[in-house]
Amino acid sequence: MDDRTTVTQAAVSGASIPNLRWTVLIWLLLGGIINYLDRASLSIAAPEMIHELGLTRTDIGLLGTVFAWTYAVMQLPAGWIVDRFGAKRAYALGMIWWSVATYLTGVVGALSGLIVMRVLLAVGEAPCWPTAAKITSIWFPGKERSFATGIWDSSSKWGPALAPALLIALMVAFGWRALFHVTGIAGIAFALVFMVLYRNPRDSKRLSRAEFDHIEAGGGGHERALGRGSHLAWGALFKQRSVWGMIFGYFCAIWLWNLFLVFLPLYLLDRFHVTFAQLGVYAAVPWVGGALGEIAGGYLTKKLVDRQIASPMGAKRAVLVVCALLAGACAITLPFIATLNGTLVATTLGLACIAATIGSAWAMAADIAPPKLVASVCSIQNFGGYFGGAFSPVVAGYLVDHTGSYALALTSGGIIAAFAALFYGLMVRRPVPAIEPGASEETARAPEVAG
Repeated sequence: MDDRTTVTQAAVSGASIPNLRWTVLIWLLLGGIINYLDRASLSIAAPEMIHELGLTRTDIGLLGTVFAWTYAVMQLPAGWIVDRFGAKRAYALGMIWWSVATYLTGVVGALSGLIVMRVLLAVGEAPCWPTAAKITSIWFPGKERSFATGIWDSSSKWGPALAPALLIALMVAFGWRALFHVTGIAGIAFALVFMVLYRNPRDSKRLSRAEFDHIEAGGGGHERALGRGSHLAWGALFKQRSVWGMIFGYFCAIWLWNLFLVFLPLYLLDRFHVTFAQLGVYAAVPWVGGALGEIAGGYLTKKLVDRQIASPMGAKRAVLVVCALLAGACAITLPFIATLNGTLVATTLGLACIAATIGSAWAMAADIAPPKLVASVCSIQNFGGYFGGAFSPVVAGYLVDHTGSYALALTSGGIIAAFAALFYGLMVRRPVPAIEPGASEETARAPEVAG
């Protein structure tokens, strides 16, 4: 037994705890930004690709759909792979895989090759978020996970905010193929550095004994892997009410998220006729608000626990429910706001709230899941979200085309987002028991937890 597993006198007496664990978030934040830059490369390069390769806008849409569906389906095996073979290996190899696919996108010259590259990109990116959630569960005690998750998951907002300026500059200077080459090489380099430098808490020589005890006391400190026969335990997750609540709830949250992701620039152009130069600023502001909102939501959760107002799981659920309702309300009111400034305020607040909802959902998954199945539960939840996310833009686009207005798309999206509060608030109330291969149904039942 590692001597760190004994609680030290310094920790008991309340001596100051070092903060090495927070530096781990730099890896996850930068990795997430690279992830989203690689996703966004296609939309930035699309005009030049259409011109040079003779593609249509339908072809570009097909590439987006191929990515979304592959990413959703690959969530299911990705979580099991992370839990079975380890977070460090899965994160680094997944990033190398998707970065090679990104690089090769700049090599191929036909639609069929681009489809293959988008499939490979989705396969490689699938473990990224479940692995980040697993690393968070290892490096942070339960009460700090929501704040930590809010920081690294904000990369999914910083990415869309930074992508236009960075990627357009690359494309203008070097061409659309170089855009994919540069982002691909950056991802490979980052993954190799991560593989060399990252350590789990028990293996880190820089982590003090007092900080390790602090992490371990909150349920972290150790990475627990699945063993043989683990497919039985993984399959039993689908018998749990909390897991289905997370699937349905995340479906509702990502539905609205994807509406903002796909249609916010078009909405500003169509409704207020802003110029493309203005769009670069106006479309970025709400995403900055989303990143800050997610971090604020995680910080609020931590404060609720620190002041003993709620348990770690209860605090996350409370923030999630309130933010899902507020995000839905913002989307519903958007069609009735007549000014550009008012629209920017509403979209910024809406993205901040839906981002805090998503961050809380990721953090709560680590509280719900058994230690050996954190990535699996996260990936199952993410599957539900991106299954819905693949439908959302298609349905919204159909409504806009056939009504000539964004009103029905936004109001329906807001109502669906509000249902996330219902699913998480009423169904996600029990931690999933530590189901082992061959466990009986009686063993698999967990007592109700007042969280």
